[in-house]
Amino acid sequence: MASIPLTSPPSMGKEFEIGEHVEVLCDHDQDDERVRDWVEGVVVKKSPKKVAVQFDRNVYLTDGWMVPDRVLWCPIKSTNIRRLRRRRRNSKWK
Repeated sequence: MASIPLTSPPSMGKEFEIGEHVEVLCDHDQDDERVRDWVEGVVVKKSPKKVAVQFDRNVYLTDGWMVPDRVLWCPIKSTNIRRLRRRRRNSKWK
């Protein structure tokens, strides 16, 4: 069998804990406008394959529907979720 070269090593450190602040790349409301950017949220539930992140603003699914409870489920291995990289001064999540 021929070997398949990897472009980057697999990420082993992607375990998220409940209560951890993360950022998710998704559509959300910002200053009365809908944008697609990184938004801060808190992990509220986790399973072996997915984590649920709750936000303090409206977020939207990829097909345009607003998530009524502001909780978005993300696959753990997704490139659209990452650890919090910046901290806002006026953050509601303290």
